[in-house]
Amino acid sequence: QVQLVESGGGLVQPGGSLRLSCAASGSIFSIYAMGWYRQAPGKQRELVATITRGGSTNYADSVKGRFTISRDNAKNTISLQMNSLKPEDTAVYYCNADLTVAAGRYDYWGQGTQVTVSS
Repeated sequence: QVQLVESGGGLVQPGGSLRLSCAASGSIFSIYAMGWYRQAPGKQRELVATITRGGSTNYADSVKGRFTISRDNAKNTISLQMNSLKPEDTAVYYCNADLTVAAGRYDYWGQGTQVTVSS
């Protein structure tokens, strides 16, 4: 069984920083892309940032220059450093992994972690 466990969410003032982490565990053969998505109340889930096994990154325009995604392949973890946070960054942030297990290749999601940016 595969688990993605996020940590690091919380309440922060505008202009502040937070760091999210996600660890994948279980009977994993290989992990391809991993990433962060977010969903604000009343809105659809949207891509925040992704990173390939080779380290290539992709960011939503709204977070470019403020957020940085990183990955440790040996530990099956990713992190998201979020700086200069804005109220519009408030959302539940979800970790995602495209990975292979014995039964095949699947997309997995974490349970989500709340990020609230407010004064």
